[in-house]
Amino acid sequence: MRPLWFLAILLALSQALPFEQKGFWDFALDDGLMMNDEEASGADTTSGVPDLDSVTPTFSAMCPFGCHCHLRVVQCSDLGLKTVPKEVSPDTTLLDLQNNDIAELRKDDFKGLQHLYALVLVNNKISKIHEKAFSPLRNLQRLYISKNHLVEIPPNLPSSLVELRIHDNRIRKVPKGVFSGLRNMNCIEMGGNPLENSGFEPGAFDGLKLNYLRVSEAKLTGVPKDLPETLNELHLDHNKIQAIELEDLLRYSKLYRLGLGHNQIRMIENGSLSFLPTLRELHLDNNKLSRVPAGLPDLKLLQVVYLHSNNITKVGVNDFCPMGFGVKRAYYNGISLFNNPVPYWEVQPATFRCVTDRLAIQFGNYKK
Repeated sequence: MRPLWFLAILLALSQALPFEQKGFWDFALDDGLMMNDEEASGADTTSGVPDLDSVTPTFSAMCPFGCHCHLRVVQCSDLGLKTVPKEVSPDTTLLDLQNNDIAELRKDDFKGLQHLYALVLVNNKISKIHEKAFSPLRNLQRLYISKNHLVEIPPNLPSSLVELRIHDNRIRKVPKGVFSGLRNMNCIEMGGNPLENSGFEPGAFDGLKLNYLRVSEAKLTGVPKDLPETLNELHLDHNKIQAIELEDLLRYSKLYRLGLGHNQIRMIENGSLSFLPTLRELHLDNNKLSRVPAGLPDLKLLQVVYLHSNNITKVGVNDFCPMGFGVKRAYYNGISLFNNPVPYWEVQPATFRCVTDRLAIQFGNYKK
């Protein structure tokens, strides 16, 4: 049954999107999905992509003691390992070492693994990484090293890297040049680190063409400066941001999803949202807003707005929809306003004239 289990895992790798963060099995090994990822990042679509042999059984006799090896997947999780195991087959494409007691990555730990595509090191005790530990991994695209004891971003990351998950560590600083040469990178998840705004050095993200960045559950008091202009998704939820000022969103005109929930936002300066013409989802739930942010009717592609659990006391007839009827190209399919002190019986029906369905509006359930 185990070979069938691994096959099922491989076929389901792409089911969870980064935004959902449902687990680490959210990358794909099939050619088509990987090409989509890399095209989005500007990477060469043939670089690092396994050939057809990578999804056919391998009969290598090499398999570390206690691990399970099949279909070029080496699964060594939950074994209490203190070090990276030896005798990993050189044709391995996915190495799973999560939930062990590995404290250090040494120079030759991954020697000979030039075909490795994904490396999972989640939930270990890693605090030290040799500067050449990742040097052999010339085709590595997914590095999951979350829930460890790292105090800095690993040096000399493989230039082939597309996705880095390094959340829930002890990182306080993102220095300039740490991502130098990573022209293929399109996704970084670094939430759950004690990062403050001062921890981002000017130019820290220079050269990156990220699509997705998440810095949630940190210590940010404002939107970080100089993030990549290429971002489609920016998630800064569960921080201490108090206001969105006019220049905060100036450079992020390509955003289609902005997550600012669970902060302390009291004010969004008028005109701030006008810099986001392609925005589709805006998450502002669990803040301290006293009014609906200005400028929503001008966002022609906006479809979802989360405003629940704020201090909003009034909803105006033109807060969501532009003047007149049928002038919004894309219609809302979700507006949440529940758990606000709004006298809902005073809200005029025309307020939601550009909403596709009554069920898309969530009201009520306010408790003092």
